[in-house]
Amino acid sequence: MRYSADRGACWYATELLVFLVFCASVDAASSSNATLSESLDVVLHKHAFGALVHHRPLTGALYVAPLPTDLAGIQVAVLRLRSKTLWRKGANFSNFQIPPRTLSVPYVRRLLLVYQDLGNQSSHYYNITGYSLVSSVVGFMVYDASNFTINNTTKLNLSTTGTHISIQFPNLTFESGTNPKTSCAIFGADGKVSITARSLNNLCYTRNAGHFSIVTPMERKENRRKKWVIGTGIGLILLISGSFLGVVFVKMFKLKKTHEMERAASEGVILDTIWIHNSKMPCAIVTRTHPILENSDFP
Repeated sequence: MRYSADRGACWYATELLVFLVFCASVDAASSSNATLSESLDVVLHKHAFGALVHHRPLTGALYVAPLPTDLAGIQVAVLRLRSKTLWRKGANFSNFQIPPRTLSVPYVRRLLLVYQDLGNQSSHYYNITGYSLVSSVVGFMVYDASNFTINNTTKLNLSTTGTHISIQFPNLTFESGTNPKTSCAIFGADGKVSITARSLNNLCYTRNAGHFSIVTPMERKENRRKKWVIGTGIGLILLISGSFLGVVFVKMFKLKKTHEMERAASEGVILDTIWIHNSKMPCAIVTRTHPILENSDFP
């Protein structure tokens, strides 16, 4: 009985450990995705800054940075601007259009705009539960270029006066049978994602730097299938666990009943013991009731 109870406790501890490991792995996966995108930003910005170091950068010119083979499919470019030019004319580069009357926060005389297009590697660094990426992830960051060096850069924010920064996603195509309902996804630096409405001409809007993409909800059939698979898996686990617990409880009940019967038998009859060779065995005292004859004259 004690062996069965210990076994049940051991099984429960194992299940609890597996559950805790699973939860820890989910949290670790979420944090690793955010860390992965941050590490990519650092690498891409170093290559962008290196492109300026190897040239005599002209203000207002867009320079494309060469990338190593392990970053194939990603595009990075850098643009150097004066703050007064950004305030007077704004900036228009690649997918982004920054409106006039925009200032950096805090204010600096010169600034750098680093543009990214993650291309076919977008889904490797950015993903949203329940949505799939329709376009590549594009983004831009703003840095202080007043005293520019590769190892001394300060990230800045932008302040627009009423008008939003627009992001253009041209030539979006949808496969037949997919859901045409799309939205804009804004990936924050803290790992949070905001879903906003998309305009009819494939434009998204923002007030600050960051990473952006067009997303569409996953098909209901796919979601239903995933839920069915998850539900089936949970049902099988519960069924196996319940069957195992049932077997344990039945064995414990039978063992307890057997012990009770043995105890009742040992307490109800007291028998003498005798030795037969080297074995000690119970023995009942032999008694016989003498018969009484009805006719005492019987010879």
